[in-house]
Parts: sequence; structure tokens; C-alpha cells
Amino acid sequence: MRAGAKLSIAKLNAAYGRAHILFDLSLDVRAGEAVALIGRNGAGKTTTFRAIIGLIAQRSGAILFDGADVSRLAPYEIARRGLGYVPEDRRIFADLTVKENLEVGRQKPRPGAPRWTMERLFEIFPNLAETRGRFGGRLSGGEQQMLTIARTLMGNPSLVLLDEPSEGLAPKIVEQMIAAILEMKREGLSLLISEQNLHFARLVADRVAVIEKGRIHFAGAMAEFDARPDIRDAYLAL
Repeated sequence: MRAGAKLSIAKLNAAYGRAHILFDLSLDVRAGEAVALIGRNGAGKTTTFRAIIGLIAQRSGAILFDGADVSRLAPYEIARRGLGYVPEDRRIFADLTVKENLEVGRQKPRPGAPRWTMERLFEIFPNLAETRGRFGGRLSGGEQQMLTIARTLMGNPSLVLLDEPSEGLAPKIVEQMIAAILEMKREGLSLLISEQNLHFARLVADRVAVIEKGRIHFAGAMAEFDARPDIRDAYLAL
């Protein structure tokens, strides 16, 4: 595990049946930083997240979280250690109000992790403050995305896997999402963010890892990535 790494992944392989998706994937997230995992549709971003959190049974390699190997733990055991996961498909409780959805996610504060309260989250996501009594199923797509993130933060994680947070959102909501992620970083939260939107990634991430066909082809600071147009053209251009 690299010095200062909150999450360290080494030679991660994952498969669905006979379909091998991830190939010796290695990356790390240091304490308090945001790393963007960027790639085209089908590159392996969501599979990487599902493998980290333990939702894929066919996986091998080392996954260290806070220095402990969690690669053989069940998803709930990994979550209890303070690793949060915000899936792309949101999965809110449509028949519960915003406040009730947040209460579902509430856990005790964790040593060394930011402490989140409902009122603090309403400051970061003002749309939720205005709709706190509304049922989840009646929220807009952007509001549901905010609610999913806020519900995860109610568990007081020290690191969050954030899968495609800007996908399908209106530009105004994307701006609010950027501001919210920057505020999470200021609170000391570590983030691994799956993204296709390179502009979004530039605004929120400290470092970037480029994935294509289940392999990492570049990992480094955003400035290093910007100096490599060959990487962008080879693995991100449509």
C-alpha cells in the first residue's frame, strides 16, 4: 500500500461468468483527495466500483482500505468499515420522503471521517432542503442524484465511490454537483469518481486514471494528463 493511500488496489481482475472485464487493474486514492476514473461507456468503470465494494463474486487481487485487505469481505462488511458507494442507478426509496431516505442511511460518526448531519447536507444540497418532505419518487433526476449522495454521506464514510455523478443532469444541476463535491473534499472526504465528462473531472479531481477495456492506461496528476493529448485521443475521443 502506498504511503498515505486511503484505498489501494493492486492487480484487480473481475469477471461476469466467462466474460473477463478487469485485467490487473491497479490504482490508489490518497487521504483527502479526489481521483477521477475516466473512460468511454463500457470501459470498465462501474465494474471496477462493483468489484471494490464486493458486488462481484468473480474477482481477484488486493483491495486495501485503511491498510486492511477487504477483498474477501461481503459488501456490508466493507461498508461498515466506512467505504461508501453511490451507484449510477441511484436506488432511492421512492415511497419515502427526502428526510426519511436520509434517516435510512444514518450511522454513528467514525474516527477520522467527516461527520455529516442532515442540516449540514441541506446546506450542501439546497434543493433537498426545499423538498425535504417530498417523496423520493417525485423528485427530478438531479434531485434524486443529490439524495443518493446525501444518503450515503449520512453513513459518515471516509471514502466514497461516486459512479457517473454528472450523467444525464442539466447544466445548472451539474454546477451544483461540482460545488457539492468540492465541499466534500474540503471536509476531508476521499473520493473515487467515475466519469465520462472530462470537463467535470478537471474541475473536481486532483488526479486521473484512464481506463479502457478493463485496463488502466494512464494514471497521474491532471496537469500530467493535460500534457498527454495522445492519451486523450487514444482512449477518450469518440
